[in-house]
Amino acid sequence: MLRLPSEGSILLSARPGGGGRRQVLRLEHLGGLTRLRLAMPQTGIAPSIEAYCAVADELDELRGMMAVAPLPIWREAATGEVVWANADYLRLATERLEPGEDIGWPLPALFPAAGPRRVRLEGPGGVAHWFDLDRRAVAGGTVCLALLTDAVQKAETGLRDFMQTLVRTFAHLPVGLAIFDGQRQLHLFNPAFLDLTGLRVDFLSQRPRLAAVLDALRDGNMIPEPKDYRAWRKRLAELERTGVAEAHEETWSLPGGQTYRVSARPHSDGGVALMIEDISTEMTRTRRYRADLELGQSVVDALGEGIAVFSAAGQLVMSNDAYGTLWGHDPSQRLTETDVTMLSAHWKGLAPPTPIWHRIEDFVSAPASAVGERIAWSAEVRLLDGRLIACRAAPLAGGATLVAFRTLVPGEAAGTLEAGAVARRA
Repeated sequence: MLRLPSEGSILLSARPGGGGRRQVLRLEHLGGLTRLRLAMPQTGIAPSIEAYCAVADELDELRGMMAVAPLPIWREAATGEVVWANADYLRLATERLEPGEDIGWPLPALFPAAGPRRVRLEGPGGVAHWFDLDRRAVAGGTVCLALLTDAVQKAETGLRDFMQTLVRTFAHLPVGLAIFDGQRQLHLFNPAFLDLTGLRVDFLSQRPRLAAVLDALRDGNMIPEPKDYRAWRKRLAELERTGVAEAHEETWSLPGGQTYRVSARPHSDGGVALMIEDISTEMTRTRRYRADLELGQSVVDALGEGIAVFSAAGQLVMSNDAYGTLWGHDPSQRLTETDVTMLSAHWKGLAPPTPIWHRIEDFVSAPASAVGERIAWSAEVRLLDGRLIACRAAPLAGGATLVAFRTLVPGEAAGTLEAGAVARRA
């Protein structure tokens, strides 16, 4: 008994006289508990001490493995009492003892006998741990295992918090968003999707498939009728299910006057994100801006004076029909950008050498520090075909420059043109 704490296990065998049954006394010290067990064979055949030793050695190995197992393992009787536990279970039970308290028999039950598979166990200092329970029925009771899942629980909690953050973020987006999983069933949608599509909440709450959502939109006249609706719906519903594919984007002009930009973006796991954005205001503004540009161009084309407008960087941004007629070319037909240097080269080829073209280049390309000091000027140039034209350069807002040309009639001078221009401005 004195050696028992250091050796852990001692086996004593008795050999009674007269051919009686051998008796084996086993002493064990485990987890602060001392167990004494007297083994008495029930059969009339007396086994050898070697057989008992072999069984004892095997039992030692099994108990050793249970002792070093990094998870709580215990056995419950049919009544729910803990009748056996390994070292890790005893460690958890010992940590929850009050000062001066010892483990008694039966062993304390740390986990509920019935309930959820994942349980929370309070530890010392209020530190909690999560365990996944696994119960296996055996003869006379149940063998239970508890797997520590703190990392899994933390990851799931983080994912749940992240999803809640996404849901709150999506709820405030003006863009309608509907996310479908790999089976093309609706998984998530935001309030803007309801507002833009007019679909019912009870319908979307049933997690319909993407094809059913498209059919509902068609029934509500919320999509333009394509030439082949079935082929269009099939193409949209069967986007690339694996890998990364490009998003499918369309612009829907609805009968009610709204204009929607619709994007279907496939995910690598087979899911699809359907986004609907109301761009009616943007399209109206774009149409109005385009109409204003066309009107401005029409007004400029109606002028008899050839006009070329250059940006602060010297790039041509506008010209009119009179300019093309005067110089015999239309700069807007070039695929590349045209600057004042390129046009000056064209002007030089149609007139004798004159410093006026260099003066125009310098005036258009004036540095930003000198933009505010520019003053309008005019001059006359005789072309090679004998025509006399008046050249006028005037600064515009934002560093832009207006260069105007006009064919002078006999007896008319550039000063007359400039005076007329001043009168019109007045």
